Amino acid sequence: MPATARPPRTLVLGGARSGKSAFAENLLTDAPTVRYLATAVLDPTDHDFADRITVHRDRRPAHWTTVENTEPATVLATEAPATLLDDIGTWLTARLDARHAWDAPRGTVTPDCDELVDAVQAYNQRLVIVSPEVGMGVIPATRSGRLFRDEIGTLNQRLAAVCDQAYLIVAGLPVRLK
Repeated sequence: MPATARPPRTLVLGGARSGKSAFAENLLTDAPTVRYLATAVLDPTDHDFADRITVHRDRRPAHWTTVENTEPATVLATEAPATLLDDIGTWLTARLDARHAWDAPRGTVTPDCDELVDAVQAYNQRLVIVSPEVGMGVIPATRSGRLFRDEIGTLNQRLAAVCDQAYLIVAGLPVRLK
């Protein structure tokens, strides 16, 4: 009996407000159940960010299960029929904070990134990952901005290498890269 193909792992990249999350969600509309890994950490004093999180929550179908404020690699160790990880940028920011890496040498979060890439590569169910694409504008004026740009750029390349599909969302339009 031939082995069945593993469902695809898909990376969705895009700039801020590009429509990447909505596109990623639409990729899973046919899934009977979806586990949504929300990486954003809500700061109750940041009303603008809280509003953005609310928009994402309200857009999700009621039958999706949301897992918030957790390590994606740990959650991906348990398979689910379909998983949406949104987003790598907020996860990376939290890892840089946790490791006090904003003023540390580049690569301080490499062990965290290694763990995530390994978990994605080992995951055998349908997986959609959302991440910001960076580097299309001016060079950030701050060291922390350049550090984030460098770290997310490297991580995006590594995730794209282990994913079966990759899309770039530009002005709400998907461009299939892989």
